[in-house]
Amino acid sequence: TRRAMSTVEELQAKLAQVEKERDEIKQQLAVVKSTPYSSWTLKQRTSVNDILSRKDDGVGLVGNTVGVAGWIRTVRTGGKGAFAFLKVNDGSFFDSLQVFVTSDTPGFNFIEDKSVTTSSSVYVIGKVVKSVGKGQKIEVKAEELRLLGVSDAAKYPLAKKAHTLEYLRSIGHLRPRSSLITAVSHVRNALAFGTHLFFQNKNYQYVHTPLLTASDCEGAGEMFQVTTLLSGAKDDPTKIYPDKNTGKIDYSNDFFKRPAFLTVSGQLNAEIYATALGSVYTFGPTFRAEDSHTARHLAEFWMIEPEIAFANLDENMGIAEAYVRFVLQYALDRYPAEMEFLEDYEKKYLAERKKELKALEKAERQKKMQKPKEGEAPRPKVAKKKNVKKVKSFQDTPLRERLSAIANSEFARVTYTDAIEILKKEVEENGREFEEAPEWGIDLGSEHERFLAEEHYQRPTIVYNYPKGFKAFYMRLNDDNKTVGAMDVLVPGIGELIGGSEREERLDVLESRLTESGLDPEVYSWYLDLRRYGTVTHSGFGLGFERLVQYATGMENIREVIPFPRWPGHCDF
Repeated sequence: TRRAMSTVEELQAKLAQVEKERDEIKQQLAVVKSTPYSSWTLKQRTSVNDILSRKDDGVGLVGNTVGVAGWIRTVRTGGKGAFAFLKVNDGSFFDSLQVFVTSDTPGFNFIEDKSVTTSSSVYVIGKVVKSVGKGQKIEVKAEELRLLGVSDAAKYPLAKKAHTLEYLRSIGHLRPRSSLITAVSHVRNALAFGTHLFFQNKNYQYVHTPLLTASDCEGAGEMFQVTTLLSGAKDDPTKIYPDKNTGKIDYSNDFFKRPAFLTVSGQLNAEIYATALGSVYTFGPTFRAEDSHTARHLAEFWMIEPEIAFANLDENMGIAEAYVRFVLQYALDRYPAEMEFLEDYEKKYLAERKKELKALEKAERQKKMQKPKEGEAPRPKVAKKKNVKKVKSFQDTPLRERLSAIANSEFARVTYTDAIEILKKEVEENGREFEEAPEWGIDLGSEHERFLAEEHYQRPTIVYNYPKGFKAFYMRLNDDNKTVGAMDVLVPGIGELIGGSEREERLDVLESRLTESGLDPEVYSWYLDLRRYGTVTHSGFGLGFERLVQYATGMENIREVIPFPRWPGHCDF
């Protein structure tokens, strides 16, 4: 009897196992059961961009069968579970593609068991049909749904709600999936590609300049040093400081046998090729070890630096203006949906900030109205500004409108000397208060630059012929012996966007300028050789690419416009 019972139990266990395997096979068949598309692979996919970016918004594809792979943005079920609407995005287009799935569609079980959730990846095969919903002309009627990768919706850090920019930075490996960073990334792509288009169409040669250098292009000294000495000094510190008395570093044991740094600019290297190829440009990463935490500075950023042989300062200014106007228009034309989204985001962000500022101003007024507490010093009266005219903020103009205005406007030009007079007149006649009083010889600050571009000229402005005292050694000395042929392109909202100059082509003058700047001419002997052997007039400029992206997207913090921002204390991913 016991043996019979044991046999029955074994048979029941086997039966249960068979039923389990049968259920698993049924589930698999639900995905691949004899559909005409069972043999379709991911290689046969169509991008969302190829569907939605058409001039007819995809209407011309109605009736066609497509395969779309991407990530789920949203899932919405209806009809008591009889159908579902999926928003699928593959990153190729800003807007998502709507997919309609019915309960009899192979793979619908993945929706029923909630395997298809926000951020899960799918492959959908179906027909393009006209949509009856608002805001879209077409959608895909799914004929097969395949689940490629699951995502735990309960743990997914990018739930469908508003997130702060600080939070998005903390999940830098996922923030590209947010609508905001997707839009910014697309615009960045357009500006980068537009940069190459602009210079290539003018027959400039693209030169890759080195990231490692023994030269300091700016003479600022804020550079990241590159060394292998530390790895060999853990057990023997004398490998770095062999002489304890002088404390000098012995670079003979270092990789390059001399001090080496990450570059702050590719300009000097580009000049080498400009004196051989004519017109060149470099577009690559640069680095500054500046301990700055502002919304305008990064430790790693990209620079665009053209160098133009035979071009003087005037031609240089014209090329800089043409470049800015071209790339901004290119971005507007290439990604209209992204620009519209960024404009709406900026509008919402500014509205929230105005509320915060009003609350702070109210609190400050109430504090001033209160009598000083016993023993507290009397609060100073704040002098009223007289006759200061209220000027419409550049941000009061919608993003696309102001970018279009720049792309279609002629830039103003003013000498540094005349700019100082304009600033001084504003102080004397209108009671303007600047943190640094405008006097000839100061380096213009952001407050001065923005006043000139936003209020006085109300358009992009090029200031040129700056005092030589605070400009780099390689800028051409003017005949007055006081100024150099330098220029800055100022734009409303940011201030300086581009800095450039006519380069000093006279050997004797360049040698003197190096000495005046405290630099060793011997270190720059190769740079001087460019003047010894067929010197020519030449010019160039540098543009911080992230500053341009920041301006084009309306982002307040520059950390949002580069994929992996680096600043003091932050070097993740």
